[in-house]
Amino acid sequence: QVQLLESGGGLVQAGGSLRLSCAASGRTLSTYVMAWFRQAPGKEREFVARITWGRGSTGYADSVKGRFTISRDNAKDTVYLQMNSLKPEDTGVYYCSARGTTNYWGQGTQVTVSS
Repeated sequence: QVQLLESGGGLVQAGGSLRLSCAASGRTLSTYVMAWFRQAPGKEREFVARITWGRGSTGYADSVKGRFTISRDNAKDTVYLQMNSLKPEDTGVYYCSARGTTNYWGQGTQVTVSS
């Protein structure tokens, strides 16, 4: 069982920055790939970024490459998503997920980017 708690969402103007955090707890966290997804109103949930606990290997959706950075702090069991140069189309609920044999999800945090 893995528990995930996101924080750091909010309202920001276009061009601004936000940093999301995902505090994870549970056994064998290192066996999971951690990822961020987002869901805009009326749209399906989509992949944003992922990272492995060990080597810290990362991957990004094309829409956020060069603007978002995913990182992790193994000592704190926390994953971060630094979001820069935000655009209105980045608006949505951002979810942290632990991907493995079973996938776990956090409750989500709202990000709103005004134009």
